Amino acid sequence: MTIYLELLWSFFQIGLFSIGGGYAAMPLIQHQVVDLHGWLNMTQFADIVTISQMTPGPIAINSATFVGTRVAGLPGAIVATVGCVLPSCIIVLFLAFLYERYRGLGVVQGILAGLRPAVVALIASAGLSLLALALCGEGSVSVENIQWLSVAIFAVGFVILRKWKLDPILVMVASGVAGLVLYSLV
Repeated sequence: MTIYLELLWSFFQIGLFSIGGGYAAMPLIQHQVVDLHGWLNMTQFADIVTISQMTPGPIAINSATFVGTRVAGLPGAIVATVGCVLPSCIIVLFLAFLYERYRGLGVVQGILAGLRPAVVALIASAGLSLLALALCGEGSVSVENIQWLSVAIFAVGFVILRKWKLDPILVMVASGVAGLVLYSLV
């Protein structure tokens, strides 16, 4: 029973403080799941993030479901998912009421303008953590730990996305195939 309460409380906090969507929740999920409780290591966390991005639905909810399944099976998945969704339901209903009533006030517009940079910072933090893991593995971020093959795949994918604007799904599939082929040769 304790593990279910821990899952519920952890993902309730994540759902409560992940302003800005799934990518903004990644540092919070990492803190709860990897750093605080040790339910997953960083590699398992990155795998869950990858799977959560590939499956339909919001990334934070998918992550909650996968972590809950890994930690406590199907009941854990249900508890973690409910914990992640519940704060959003409560907050959205409350904010919809407030916004409808006070949307013309300058204070409300100021609050929304102030939240935008914080959300960008959270997303950048999650992105940089995942980039460091992808390019350096579990070790510290240093020149000795850089996996140059991963850097090359990242650089080629980045250039293809920015210059030729190809479908990101095709670039992901091609990168996966390239990684499979190149890493099997090395």
